[in-house]
Amino acid sequence: MPTREEQKEQRRQLILDKALELFVKKGYADTKIGDIAKAAHMSTGLMFHYFDSKEQLYEVLVQMGAEGTTLPQKLTYDDPLAFFEGFLNILFSYAKENPWVFHMFVLMAQARRSEGIPAQIREIAMRVDQVEQSAKIIEAGQKQGYFRGGDPYALSFTFWSSVQGIMEQLAVSPVLLEQGILPETAWLIDIIRNKDR
Repeated sequence: MPTREEQKEQRRQLILDKALELFVKKGYADTKIGDIAKAAHMSTGLMFHYFDSKEQLYEVLVQMGAEGTTLPQKLTYDDPLAFFEGFLNILFSYAKENPWVFHMFVLMAQARRSEGIPAQIREIAMRVDQVEQSAKIIEAGQKQGYFRGGDPYALSFTFWSSVQGIMEQLAVSPVLLEQGILPETAWLIDIIRNKDR
């Protein structure tokens, strides 16, 4: 039997999970706190014991997304190409076990570009710039022959746009994951890989 604290944490996580699904499906503006409470099978009053407002709940989710993007910075590999391969392998493997990861990619994109997102939350989302960070790795890797020629930022942008698109598609079409339809890591790496290597 779970302790009171464990039950409280489980309920908090349920609220976060249901809120994430609804924010992705309906958007921030069209998701009401009552919708989230209903999806979590609790009263709105009880929800306010966990989160003061819809805005606070959304901010917690965006902060979680921002913290999740620090993973690539913690990875170390022998070469820059292995860095991207390793990251994709970890991302897809983890996402298969935790489908909310797909929703988190969508939420972070929405937080950056949707209307009506509170300014301080948009600022958190905008701090995440995988394209810029990856462009530096690509630029260094180009000098060593790991990556194709071309503008490093444009290559990074193309790579991350592909990853984002895949994650968004899997968020809206979970049947693809159920059918085992996931791209091979090599397909995405080929966007940036030097074909002569």
